[in-house]
Amino acid sequence: MSVNSQEIRRSILSKWHETLSKHGNLFSSDSISGSSPPSVFVGSYNYPKVFVGPMVPPIHGDTSLLDSPEQWMGKSLEDVVNFRLNLVRGIQKIGIDQTDGRYIENLQEVAMSSKPIDSDLIFQKSTSANISLDGESAPFGPIGEIKSAKFSGTSSVKPIEKTYYDKDLKAQDAVLNLYNSGIEISKIQKCFSIGMLGHKRKLVPTKWSITATDDIICKSLTDEVLNYSLIDSCRVFSHEHLGNIFTIVLFPHRWIYEMIEAWYSNGVMGFGSDYEDARGIDHPPAIAGAYFAAKLGVLEYLNKMKIQAGVVILREIRPEYAIPVGVWQVREGIREAMKKMPIIADDLNHALSLASQKMSITKSEWLAHGNILGLVRQKVLSDFF
Repeated sequence: MSVNSQEIRRSILSKWHETLSKHGNLFSSDSISGSSPPSVFVGSYNYPKVFVGPMVPPIHGDTSLLDSPEQWMGKSLEDVVNFRLNLVRGIQKIGIDQTDGRYIENLQEVAMSSKPIDSDLIFQKSTSANISLDGESAPFGPIGEIKSAKFSGTSSVKPIEKTYYDKDLKAQDAVLNLYNSGIEISKIQKCFSIGMLGHKRKLVPTKWSITATDDIICKSLTDEVLNYSLIDSCRVFSHEHLGNIFTIVLFPHRWIYEMIEAWYSNGVMGFGSDYEDARGIDHPPAIAGAYFAAKLGVLEYLNKMKIQAGVVILREIRPEYAIPVGVWQVREGIREAMKKMPIIADDLNHALSLASQKMSITKSEWLAHGNILGLVRQKVLSDFF
């Protein structure tokens, strides 16, 4: 992490601690009352007995923005961090096979709700103002072990309720039913995590459910894309937010996909990449959940336009991205890029030059760390057309 990044991080967290002190250190408490956005979280520590519970801010009313990544486009990093650090996470240790019982069923109603839910949590002991930062999931504030929990005012989303009661439906089919019904991906991920989908139901750690949901949707979208005609030009899309710069290159080729990330660590540039063809990826990607989140965003575009293409996504993670806020920002960043008018390039080589111009990393550096791009370096462009 560079000095610049450390300074940004200190500034954001300092302002958050100032907010705490203004409220009389509200989170160092043995109870909390507020409206859950609604939000539930399943941890991965101590798997297969994991810590499960709701996330609740010390605020009543419409708190939906605090856990709705689809609504965060245009917000600053400080805004997003402050949304999230206002959420107190209540926990109880539960075995992953325990998807029934009053506590879990209450949490399933929370996940199913169409609006914020009044929540009252009493903890075994006072919470402390710790901060949880995870590159896959959005951050959240203090944690408290739940002694008792009460929820009121739930109102179910009908497609989720219908899917919840259909226990003959496979989990992947349930995810696709909800996605095709227009349910937000962040909402589907919560339902998947809290053991509401499929006929062999289990609790799934939140960071795993995020990737699993994206992957299931991507596989379905890829199957559709493989039936479309090839794109007839090279197109370059781009978007920048939260200290991340994304460029997406589409080129005439059967479905093939690569994502390359570059980041700064103590002044040294690091790279990671993964790729696939129509058979999909056959190993856990080195760049983790970002790989699937980005793929989903571009596949949605290809399906909307009813075209097939080769895809290269370049992501430069700037020092300004001082606090990781989850892979949602990759998915939403790509979605936003694909809404814009693309630049039409003469050929793939020209497209990669245009893509690189928007970043501080040269085309030759990107080429040196890719697989699909490695073919370009070897000048076998004829394979792509």
